[in-house]
Amino acid sequence: MIHPAPTTKIDPRLARGTFLGAVAATATKPASVKLAFPNTRYEMHLLPESGVATEPGKRIIGTIHAQARRIDRVETGGRYVEPVFGRPRRVQGRVVAVETESNEVVVHAGVPIHCRPTDPRQKATDFAEGDFVSFDVLEGATFRVES
Repeated sequence: MIHPAPTTKIDPRLARGTFLGAVAATATKPASVKLAFPNTRYEMHLLPESGVATEPGKRIIGTIHAQARRIDRVETGGRYVEPVFGRPRRVQGRVVAVETESNEVVVHAGVPIHCRPTDPRQKATDFAEGDFVSFDVLEGATFRVES
């Protein structure tokens, strides 16, 4: 249960989290935002698609977008994002939506992640809601704030 419990339902494709702050750019990495998600220990570093006007410690709602090296159906295991701290590198979870217009599947892995397959032999319509999938995430996962 999310504490405090939300009073309104939101779209299951939206990620509800807490903005922890900005991570400054380095010589080898671009600036990113650090987000935490209820009922997980995740602290993801994601590239912002636009400016984040939220104060650190406040709630934020948006979408996480990633590119998958290849998406595989799996039979066992749980929902997870690896590593727990930093940029997502590996994701496993259940498909909750297929977005044909953007060629993305939305995977619930503790937090919903919009994933675009990059293997030319795959497209989002190859998967259905309820499929359990696993994939490697290419560098550059982003966060888009929803208003």
